[in-house]
Amino acid sequence: MEGTRHSAISADGVRTGLLTARSGPALLLVHGGMGTISNWQRVWAPLTARRRVTAMDRHGRGSSGRSRGPVPQDEPVLRRYLLAGLLACGLCGRRMESAWSNGKAAYRCRHGRTSAMAPDPSRPKNTYIREDKLLPHLPALHLFLTTPATRARRRTRAGADVTGTVSPGEVIGYLREHEITLTWNPAADALQARVPETAKTVTVKAS
Repeated sequence: MEGTRHSAISADGVRTGLLTARSGPALLLVHGGMGTISNWQRVWAPLTARRRVTAMDRHGRGSSGRSRGPVPQDEPVLRRYLLAGLLACGLCGRRMESAWSNGKAAYRCRHGRTSAMAPDPSRPKNTYIREDKLLPHLPALHLFLTTPATRARRRTRAGADVTGTVSPGEVIGYLREHEITLTWNPAADALQARVPETAKTVTVKAS
């Protein structure tokens, strides 16, 4: 392929291999995931007849260096939702969906709306809650669920509440084993659990 081989350094310090030919209106060619600059060989001559064409090798391909990022774009990112299937919406009662938000596990409820439906001004806004906002409150919730009311709290000599040492993961296992669903109430900023066998309801503030 006719042209001048050169390179540029990207913002993350990786060398990007380039091939530029001729003059005229500028045109940049970027190949697909597993290609290289040579992918453009068949169309190179027609394209460079009236344009200044530059073809580039994507990072990790051909003459370009490999990105130093923590997770290459061609590798999947593992997303874990610890509370999947356990959360219900306090506004409409529907099961909340898992939804990745700003790199963190979260849950949402669209109150029955789908993308195919026409906008409805009377419908409540979508409900969102991040998982990391709820997890710290699970041990307290577990304490109230598993301890009789008269013994749910005990105090140290200084008067501070003493809570259980159970981990959020252990609480999640307990909830699944006993088929206990959590309800997120956005208006009250509270998390509620109801035990089906005893009709016992426990609420903790998540703020």
